[in-house]
Amino acid sequence: QVLLVESGGGLVQPGGSLRLSCVAFGSAFSADAMAWYRQAPGKQRDVVALISSAGTTNYLDSVKGRFTISRDNAKNTVYLQMNSLKSEDTAIYHCNRDPRSSYGIYNWGRGTQVTVSS
Repeated sequence: QVLLVESGGGLVQPGGSLRLSCVAFGSAFSADAMAWYRQAPGKQRDVVALISSAGTTNYLDSVKGRFTISRDNAKNTVYLQMNSLKSEDTAIYHCNRDPRSSYGIYNWGRGTQVTVSS
């Protein structure tokens, strides 16, 4: 049973920054391609950023140049550094496996709320 625990969200003004963390308890983390997802009220859950087991990254077009995904395999942790935040970044952020994983995704954690507002 894998437990995903996200943290680091909060209320921030437009243009501000946040760093999200996600610890994966009980997984073979280093072998997993991981992703950050977000879901705004009334909208579908979207993949925001991806990182392969080797560290290759990909991003949603709307966050390119502003968000950076990284991982620390020794800590079973994936990070999302978010800079130049915009109101449209407001959402609940979750981490999980890459949706293209042949092993499927884990049970969702609680996520962490990011609110960008003045």
